[in-house]
Amino acid sequence: MSIWDVFDKISAEKGGSQKPEFIIAGLGNPGIQYERTRHNAGFMAIAAMEEKYGFAVQNHKYKALVTTAQIGGKSCLIMKPETFMNNSGEAIEQARAFYKIPLENVLVIYDDISLEPGHLRIRRRGSAGGHNGIKSIIALCGGEDFPRIKIGVGKKPRPDYDLADWVLGKFTEEQSKLFMSRMDDVCSAAELIVSGKTDEAMNKYNK
Repeated sequence: MSIWDVFDKISAEKGGSQKPEFIIAGLGNPGIQYERTRHNAGFMAIAAMEEKYGFAVQNHKYKALVTTAQIGGKSCLIMKPETFMNNSGEAIEQARAFYKIPLENVLVIYDDISLEPGHLRIRRRGSAGGHNGIKSIIALCGGEDFPRIKIGVGKKPRPDYDLADWVLGKFTEEQSKLFMSRMDDVCSAAELIVSGKTDEAMNKYNK
């Protein structure tokens, strides 16, 4: 813990700044070579939030780029882990432990190859479903009971296509249009989840 982390914590506890009640983490891989790839769906969702709400996720803390913002009436820590996808839990658990945020108040946004581009699936909890970033979060945060927004990036074009090549590849123009067409819905769903209306978000956006 750095001296600045200690200062932030003391300041929040004394009312100098509002302690985050919720974490919203978009998963992805850092680096220009990974920008706008399927596996960076979570980062792209955070970028949409930056544009919609007018904040910038650019402070380096907890092995992530972070900022705080008011979303859904709650003070939220917005995160883009810089640990690379397979170690996403390191960043999220570090921030969660620092602010003593319960696991059920950690919203994770990430890619899902079982869903077509433009499709969303919201869940209150669940297994990793083969997603290495979620495996890391479950292992290091100690449970599966956290909400998530899965964003469809499409299935591999054929069974023998290498999975890593697929998720680290970029969208086609048509896939990108379908994906980006749901970013407003992702933002709205996040607001509902943070404000305690997960069922409403599921009923409205699971399609």
